[in-house]
Amino acid sequence: MYSRWRTYSSYLREKYGEAVYRIGVDGGFSCPNRRADRSGGCAFCDGTGSIAVYQRRSESGYLRTSHYDAGTAETILPRLASIREQIEKGREFLSRRYKASSFSLCFQSWTNTYDSVENLRRIYDEGLSVMDFREFIVSTRPDTVPEPVLDLLASYRRNDRDVWVEFGLESSDDRTLSYIGRGHGRAEYMDAAERAHRHGLKVCTHVILGLPGEGRNEFVATARTVAEAESEAVKIHNLHIPGGTRLAEEYGEGIITAMSEERTLEAAELFLRSIPGDIIVERLVSETPYHRLLAPRVFPDKSLFLSRLERRMCENGTKQGDLCGTAHS
Repeated sequence: MYSRWRTYSSYLREKYGEAVYRIGVDGGFSCPNRRADRSGGCAFCDGTGSIAVYQRRSESGYLRTSHYDAGTAETILPRLASIREQIEKGREFLSRRYKASSFSLCFQSWTNTYDSVENLRRIYDEGLSVMDFREFIVSTRPDTVPEPVLDLLASYRRNDRDVWVEFGLESSDDRTLSYIGRGHGRAEYMDAAERAHRHGLKVCTHVILGLPGEGRNEFVATARTVAEAESEAVKIHNLHIPGGTRLAEEYGEGIITAMSEERTLEAAELFLRSIPGDIIVERLVSETPYHRLLAPRVFPDKSLFLSRLERRMCENGTKQGDLCGTAHS
């Protein structure tokens, strides 16, 4: 167990008295930042929509050590037969691998509020009808949550079930957001977080460390923005450069690069120290399959990276929140 930051697993155990496992599904959504054929989009997006790894049955033959395969880089994974089938597959996988018995439902792929309220209600209802979920989580963009959508999400709150909205902020720097083609700015994120909280929803914020042109100052500014928005949780990703993306083209031309392990450890430590100690840290490293990944190619797996980050922070005597006077206990 990691002691230098507030882990998601410890939060779930404290709240529910047991381990809770997330089932991620693809609800068949698209993204307002992509064209009808799902081309275009953010500079780092390769068109897979962050589909859960255990739902990628077509990729099951690939390993972490697989070579980069240009033939798969731009493939758009087909929509699985139904939300119900995906949930059952997820439950079967998690139960077999982790002996899981308690679950959260996460609409994970693409922009999961990008549809009519009527369609959203049908999709959400279908997923939540499969079993009794501890938490309901919807991943989306800060510019795609009008009031009727937040009203709908709030209607799924219960005394024994929280509803979370995950917003992709990536960076608080509007110049960076414009460069990577996000299609929104810091102001839209702040407004969306405030309105989500007003509806009684919890907020998790996604950020990327190592975007082109960013360094320590930008990492700290993004951390302060997450804190200012009173985001209850954060997902931290180190920049990955998948094939078939605009960043891949710039990487191939030598315009940009990806951070090394040492720089990523330094950035993650700084970011953690710059956010309040009570923010839940749901993720600390990206996990793009290696056959779709151009860079970084030399990088430890998740467990090794987290162990090295824990050791680094122990040796440095640092903790989450210690730069803002709210160190993790």
